Amino acid sequence: MSSFPTRLFVTGTDTEVGKTFVSSALLIAAQQAQVPALGLKPIAAGADYHAQEAAYYNQDALDLQKYASITLDYEQVNPVMLKAATAPHIAAAEEGRRLNSQTLLAWCRGALWQRPTPEFALVEGAGGWYVPLNARETLADLAKALNFPVLLVVDIRLGCINHALLTAQAIARDGLPLVAWVANCRQQEMPYLAETLATLEALLPAPCWAKLPPCSGGVEQAAEFFEFLFKKT
Repeated sequence: MSSFPTRLFVTGTDTEVGKTFVSSALLIAAQQAQVPALGLKPIAAGADYHAQEAAYYNQDALDLQKYASITLDYEQVNPVMLKAATAPHIAAAEEGRRLNSQTLLAWCRGALWQRPTPEFALVEGAGGWYVPLNARETLADLAKALNFPVLLVVDIRLGCINHALLTAQAIARDGLPLVAWVANCRQQEMPYLAETLATLEALLPAPCWAKLPPCSGGVEQAAEFFEFLFKKT
């Protein structure tokens, strides 16, 4: 691969901004380049019941499992699955469970020690940077413990400039490098789209890897925007 980092922590400016969409596209691009890759969703809140397996699964985690070239059991991809689609600490309290960053870290490390060793691996957060795990910790504590470069997914909509700059500032304050950001341009006709993107490019302290338009071809089409990252040099 090129100088592209082999490990990433994927965060977003908010929940439902396209983290899994971007993560899946990256995994597809890696697979097409024959780069052994896996994706982890250590904690997920919001699950659907699958009658055939008589079990609950989180769709984001299923997507990461599906598009990874290294096969993992669902429990390795998503060791903490919470049924309620709300903040993880609230969903965990409802189920009588306790969350902490060190347990999540141990599960991540266990999955990353797979054979074959992944040449590329990503860990996708839940919600935004400071989503609480408990009264003292947030998901940022897991990111800091992993010490992976951070990829920021920005949902391009009114207010995204403020959200993106605040998130980038928080990542820097926590001592992690913001390696890049991705613009997820889901609105067909957003007013001042070009001006918004230009402002983000000027003010965010990292390059933009992709400006994703509404992808009628789904995640496979989005993967084309990341092929350059996995080219051999």
